[in-house]
Amino acid sequence: MSETSGSVAERFEQLYGAAPDGVWAAPGRVNLIGEHTDYNDGFVMPFALPHTAVAAVSRRDDGVLRLHSADVSGPVVELTVDALAPESDKRWTAYPAGVLWALREAGHAVTGADIHLASTVPAGAGLSSSAAIEVVVALALNDLFGLELRGRQLARLCQRAENVYVGAPVGIMDQTASACCETGHALFLDTRDLSQRQIPFDLAAEGMRLLVVDTRVKHSHSEGEYGKRRAGCEKGAAVLGVDTLRDVPFGELDAALGRLGDEEEVRRLVRHVVTEGARVERVVRLLESGDTRAIGPVLVEGHASLRDDFRVSCPELDLVVETAVAAGALGARMTGGGFGGSAIVLAEEADVAAVTKAVEEAFAAAGFKTPRVFEAVPSAGARRVR
Repeated sequence: MSETSGSVAERFEQLYGAAPDGVWAAPGRVNLIGEHTDYNDGFVMPFALPHTAVAAVSRRDDGVLRLHSADVSGPVVELTVDALAPESDKRWTAYPAGVLWALREAGHAVTGADIHLASTVPAGAGLSSSAAIEVVVALALNDLFGLELRGRQLARLCQRAENVYVGAPVGIMDQTASACCETGHALFLDTRDLSQRQIPFDLAAEGMRLLVVDTRVKHSHSEGEYGKRRAGCEKGAAVLGVDTLRDVPFGELDAALGRLGDEEEVRRLVRHVVTEGARVERVVRLLESGDTRAIGPVLVEGHASLRDDFRVSCPELDLVVETAVAAGALGARMTGGGFGGSAIVLAEEADVAAVTKAVEEAFAAAGFKTPRVFEAVPSAGARRVR
């Protein structure tokens, strides 16, 4: 982190002619279980990655916002704070600018900033690269302007920035994970009230590893398919007479599906959300009882539901899961919004090399791009680093 923060600070000074007021970092995340439940007020269980978005930032008091990214070619982008408006910007700059807009809309007197960003979170891989950028900017502005907002408050504002300013209908999980996760833990999060419980998750101590397999198939939450799923869930809740699908008890699922009649697509969406909520609670119980290996089959069940009911998987993600399990993995599933991105694989430490080789060979045989495989280690949430 010191090298990354140091190089980002150095580049900031080259761009803006003075050292930054500080440097902050916010991580990407992997969701262990609980997919497409967050915008249904349900349960999720993410943990933070060691991969981070790093921002060197200085406060401005003249109504100017200047933005630069090491990961996007081009000069510094200069914006006027008072002119920021939802969905007016389709570039990468919409994410940091949206955060400043959301803070001002919430009544916070943020008067501008100089920002230089660099990220090691793979973009488009379902690992919340956009949330990491939003949260790191929010935390920096929170500190520089003395706003005294807590992690969950910053997460809400970042979600609003992405929902309204960017125009992507994401839930609250990604931003909360980036802001609130702790090293060596998974975050059991109730997305209705943002109550949280840190669940110890130290696989290495038990002789296991969790791999992320980035299929290199890019996805975008702001495209129409994600929005269609969300609208379908809202329709299901309306037909069932509940505020959100969180309010459909698992034990009453069959009756609820019967009330949806011939709305087959809505029935599938409802079935996934309700069963996925139950899977999150099962994983929490298993981890807290020390039966970590038993979560493997639950991950596989979750993938089948995402593939068959929610229909957000793709051939590359399915191939990861099928191949990894056949090669001896304890469990696997797609993670993130879907339509590409990444899968996670839970394996015994001794089986990691064989599972990785099997997946890579399967991709080569199918003519797919070579996947990127790395270990996911539960890491710290957003913090100031310089």
